[in-house]
Amino acid sequence: MIIENVKVYTEDQRFKDGTILIRDGVFERIMIGSNEEKALDVQDETEIIDGKGYYAIPGLIDLHFHGCMGDDFCDGTKEAIARIAEYEASIGVTAIAPATMTLPVEELEKILKVAAEYKKEAADGADLIGINMEGPFISPAKKGAQDERNIISCGTAVCQRFIDASEGLVKFVGIAPEESEKSIEFIEQMKGKVNISLAHTNADYDTAKAAFDAGANHAVHLYNAMPAFTHRAPGVVGAVSDSEHVMAEIICDGVHIHPSVVRATFKMMGADRMILISDSMRATGMPDGQYTLGGLDVNVVGNRATLVSDGALAGSATNLMDCMRTAVKKMGLPLETAVACATANPAKSLGEFDKYGSITEGKKANVVLLDQELNLKMVIKDGKIFKKGTEDF
Repeated sequence: MIIENVKVYTEDQRFKDGTILIRDGVFERIMIGSNEEKALDVQDETEIIDGKGYYAIPGLIDLHFHGCMGDDFCDGTKEAIARIAEYEASIGVTAIAPATMTLPVEELEKILKVAAEYKKEAADGADLIGINMEGPFISPAKKGAQDERNIISCGTAVCQRFIDASEGLVKFVGIAPEESEKSIEFIEQMKGKVNISLAHTNADYDTAKAAFDAGANHAVHLYNAMPAFTHRAPGVVGAVSDSEHVMAEIICDGVHIHPSVVRATFKMMGADRMILISDSMRATGMPDGQYTLGGLDVNVVGNRATLVSDGALAGSATNLMDCMRTAVKKMGLPLETAVACATANPAKSLGEFDKYGSITEGKKANVVLLDQELNLKMVIKDGKIFKKGTEDF
């Protein structure tokens, strides 16, 4: 396949006019500029796509979301994962690392085993490249939409059970370091096996900073389910800012964080450390109504999801592509920055940048074409057309 006449998003985070050659499911050659190397070694039957001057960006990667279209990753079936993966790929998210909820340990093990089995089977849709364990090692004080009855203290034995059940798919394990005297020991023992994140935590600055200094390297949905960032008590956010090795998730759905705070955070942290996530729940792509998340009832109106019990925000009802659009069109982030934070940065955080996250020779040929208004025009997955957004082609 040849995709010509496109604005290629390059690894230096710029759009450059060019042509993309794909063969056997990978990017074989990227030609930039008016370089008329038309002496391509292609066969007569090679498919040639006129990109019409559209943006060509890598397939997005969502490393923290729960579900969509009525399904949740924690439903624990291969059929649910398949439907989730199908929807995600259809909107331009070609690789996923779904998040678990705070459930009983045995139930989580079953969910992880099902995911490991699904991973082994050939399947259409977005690639399952990781799992983000949001619970159960969290704080009751910042539980959000997590079920407090299933919260437990962090422990290496239980964590290893999760890793083993997933056959290595678990890439992130969240903890609230203030909840256990052994949290630093836990981080030091597990950090070489999995990324340790701070999640649903009420930690103050000193406690969070100690956790990051011990080897924790990730922050789950910055600002949400953690103490407020203030000038005398900077909390987890301040500790993330002062820990340059830490990557931070951020939800740009227009509900969870004010646009001014998003802009300020990118200035404070630097774009290289920020990861756009959706945190979407099963209601994403569905009509308004009542749904469930982690066994709790949730009301969804528009893109706002709240717990029936107390009105607390309960994840989002917005997919990652729409979050990226919101970040650009309503929050003022440059498109080049937003694309990096939804592609390269999550790929690096997951340890998958050798295969995903950029349009680079040798990587999987997952590419999305967007017009000037960021409307989806085409999704190419593994070098094959997965979806056409309109009748343009």
